[in-house]
Amino acid sequence: MPSLSFAPPSLCAPLLLSPPPTVTDLDVPPLFRSRFVLGGYRPVGQPWQHYLLSLLQLHNDSLTVWTPLLAAAMVSLRFLMFAVLGGGGVLGFRLQGPEGQGLSADVSSLPLVLYMFSALAYLGCSAAAHLLQPHSERAHYSLFFLNNVGGAIYLYSCALALHLYSSDAAWTQSFLGKIFLPAAAVLSWTSCTASCYVKVHSGWTCTFHRKLYSLTTIFVISPIFHRLATHSWTSSPTASLHLLQVALLLNSLIYVVLSLLSAFFFSCSSPERFSPGSFDVLGHSRQLFHVLLSLCTVVQQEALFRDFLWRRPALPRLFGAERLLLACTSFLWLTSCCSVAALALRSRVQNRTSTAAEA
Repeated sequence: MPSLSFAPPSLCAPLLLSPPPTVTDLDVPPLFRSRFVLGGYRPVGQPWQHYLLSLLQLHNDSLTVWTPLLAAAMVSLRFLMFAVLGGGGVLGFRLQGPEGQGLSADVSSLPLVLYMFSALAYLGCSAAAHLLQPHSERAHYSLFFLNNVGGAIYLYSCALALHLYSSDAAWTQSFLGKIFLPAAAVLSWTSCTASCYVKVHSGWTCTFHRKLYSLTTIFVISPIFHRLATHSWTSSPTASLHLLQVALLLNSLIYVVLSLLSAFFFSCSSPERFSPGSFDVLGHSRQLFHVLLSLCTVVQQEALFRDFLWRRPALPRLFGAERLLLACTSFLWLTSCCSVAALALRSRVQNRTSTAAEA
């Protein structure tokens, strides 16, 4: 006599799914390959949950996913500590306005808030792009376009914060200081647009956009170069002021070194170009770039906190409240322009994939 089973369906089955094993570069389309990386790829076209579960799998994007995730957690925690330990009002935000109602904000703190927002945005976009991009061609393009927008607004927010908090009066009044923010905006937008354009038309074979991004990075940190070149490490009249100055200079020096190293590894496919296949899972240039850039973000955040506290009282007098607001508004304009460029190229990709599917 046949027996009947009334056992409920297993709710743990979806949780026990494991992503498929990694494959070689010959098993994935050229779009999903990296130069000189021959293995450690995840199969293309798998369900979304497989790529989410690959967070716990060892593949050639493991480090590029975990590094920005950990950096985002550290940046968020440090920012909360900075705000809380500063008495809750270190950023100048109040629920009670000058007239007793509404919200008041210290305009000198807005560039720092924009920097924090852009740092978390680029770290989150980077982690999502490298984690989920093998799902499909459309997802690959969309996620990396979003990643390019995040990188561009982060570069400009760095330029904005360094210009206002970390630059000297002599550099600010120089020709480079006067054109710095407009030039940084143009370079950031160009870098974003070029990265998206190269992704659409050349895949991974062209490295022009990487060199342009590296050039933009070097330009953005030019105020720090000036600080290191002109400031004396022993000129402060008091011991406490001397220690603060040395700490600022050390942070600046470490930031410059990490920025230059990250730019180098991003623009050159080293060390994997010298031994293809030896650095597939650990040690290729994309991983080194993300590790160094994440460390750079953590170090820069600490340096900006010090500069913000040191120079905040003089900012309204040096730049004026209207100029500070205008500078912050330029961040929103740049974000909009980068988003428009990315959406336009994404639309072109969608049209191309739809045409190919119909054919």
